[in-house]
Amino acid sequence: MTIPLLPKDSTGCPYLFLAPMEGVGDRAFRKAMSTVGGFDEAVTEFLRVPSNAHIQSLAKVYQADELAPIPLACQLMGSDEYLMADMACAIERKGALRIDLNCGCPSNTVTGKGAGSSLLKEPNHLYKVAQAMVQAVSVPVTVKMRSGFQDISLFQDNLLAAQESGARFITLHPRTKVDGYGPPARWDLIAQAKSILKIPLVGNGDILNVTDAVRMLKETGCDALMIGRGAVTNPFIFRQIRAHFSSRPFEVTWESFVCYFETFLSQIPEALPARSKINKLKQILSFLFRANPLLETKRQQVLTSAYTDADSLLAFALPHLKVNWQFTTF
Repeated sequence: MTIPLLPKDSTGCPYLFLAPMEGVGDRAFRKAMSTVGGFDEAVTEFLRVPSNAHIQSLAKVYQADELAPIPLACQLMGSDEYLMADMACAIERKGALRIDLNCGCPSNTVTGKGAGSSLLKEPNHLYKVAQAMVQAVSVPVTVKMRSGFQDISLFQDNLLAAQESGARFITLHPRTKVDGYGPPARWDLIAQAKSILKIPLVGNGDILNVTDAVRMLKETGCDALMIGRGAVTNPFIFRQIRAHFSSRPFEVTWESFVCYFETFLSQIPEALPARSKINKLKQILSFLFRANPLLETKRQQVLTSAYTDADSLLAFALPHLKVNWQFTTF
């Protein structure tokens, strides 16, 4: 009997992914999220494979056991099929259980070099890159993509190109490159993709709470869920989704909040300048404060604070959070 790549648990809860996120979704964030748990698998932020890539040096960045026992897939981003195949091999040797192809990054510095969501402009090239990776390794290769570049005119072509390459499943973020992160994610496109594909489909985009998660599953028929921004604004979202399916209550405690922040700070590289550490903490706090109407008024104060070290900034922010965290929309 073949074990499904995206199995539901015994309660019927779908497979849950912590999404790759450039900037915010780094090792410190993943480690902090692992203290809360609830997700089945995480994915690294993209590992860029430029035209002058030194494969072995790049591969050192990936650590398969970073979140053990939670699996950590590695996402690669590039446009040269030969380099991407070589990179996939190097990552497989590092212990990756899955390798993901980034076809979604909207950054102009990325798309200007033909990578990320630029692959959606040429379905045939997307196919070549994905197929080269598939043929190079024995572990599953998957594709994370947007609904298009300028528009959705090649939407079906890109889906089929990814499927025919041998990719094991597709994660769809239903916004175009031009959309960025602005307009609402078009869940109807996830439903459309599900009707087209023969391989599993992971839904991604605008899942901010349990209600959103349940609604996406119902409206789109997708096989699994990937959550990014929703996990930054609510680190407990995965545990709450599981609680919904098991019909067992899950209580968010202040102690778990403190552990989350302590882990986040402890995992920021020591070599990083103090200002960079402060900015990383501000980024996380900004998401949390924005999710709470009572904390929104303090958000700008946190962002413009002049603290010279991250510990002092956290000591300033935590009392505000402690008073109002129960009222955050989780």
